[in-house]
Amino acid sequence: MDLDTWMYIGYGTSLRSEKEAFMHAKNMSGSIGVFIDSTRLDKYYSHQSITKEFDPETKIYIIPKKNASIRGSPQWKRIINSFVNDEFSHLNEYYKRNNSESGFSADKRMCGWKIWQKRPDRIDTALMCKGIWHNLNWLA
Repeated sequence: MDLDTWMYIGYGTSLRSEKEAFMHAKNMSGSIGVFIDSTRLDKYYSHQSITKEFDPETKIYIIPKKNASIRGSPQWKRIINSFVNDEFSHLNEYYKRNNSESGFSADKRMCGWKIWQKRPDRIDTALMCKGIWHNLNWLA
């Protein structure tokens, strides 16, 4: 979600894993030429290898796990340094992810909580229609 316009820039679905859905969304945004300036990820993605998924210029905001170490790439060290030395600003940016969670919740209330389709291609189509409907509502 673009935090300035509240419009979706990509989406992903998977019947197998959240990681697969994440990769679909990331690939969709990349395929249309969207550069991700910053991202906010939940604890599921708070590990060092997540920095390999984004450009070095992308700012990643996470809450590190308890056993997170400083060892790793320069980008990982910047994330940890930001969290340790400027915790308030880091958390202020991190909790902007609530905007996307609020958007998902509003979409569910507007379009229904359940996807009735059974086939994966139809599930993707239904969710894409919800995303387009969300973006059209924000254009008005």
